[in-house]
Amino acid sequence: MFSLPLAAQTAEEQGLLADLAQADPDAAIRIDRELQAIWSKSGSSSMDLLLRRGREAMEAGETRVAIEHLTALTDHAPDFAEGWHLRAQAYYGADLYGPAVADLERALALNPHNYDAIFGLGAVLESFGDHAGAFEAYSRVKAMHPHHEDVDSALARLESRVSGTSL
Repeated sequence: MFSLPLAAQTAEEQGLLADLAQADPDAAIRIDRELQAIWSKSGSSSMDLLLRRGREAMEAGETRVAIEHLTALTDHAPDFAEGWHLRAQAYYGADLYGPAVADLERALALNPHNYDAIFGLGAVLESFGDHAGAFEAYSRVKAMHPHHEDVDSALARLESRVSGTSL
């Protein structure tokens, strides 16, 4: 609908994701920015505007307004994964965990390589007390993006709960 052709997007993403998994910290920052730029392009200036307004509202702490903009985006561009991912973040920020999980599932069905959406799923699972599921999600993020800013602390926080403690 409003996204780039999947085949063209996939080839570029595959190369960047392969590079990201092997990158040093400085290169990882650059590659992450490139992936975020790709994932943030819907192919429609109107949809990109709704995404930008949703992000701006979230940054301003206006979660309800963000949800409204992002709902309009997902209604008009249901195949645009980043709209679902960002709305999941807004729902999570509003303590609406069921809708957040549903949107993360949709975002990951559309873009299974979005490590930030996988990280978000891990955060939701952790808040539900599913430490093993959260650890698995965070481990997947670590494999995809070893220098993700929050993944090491998340894995360290859960490691003893998942593997147990030694005496």
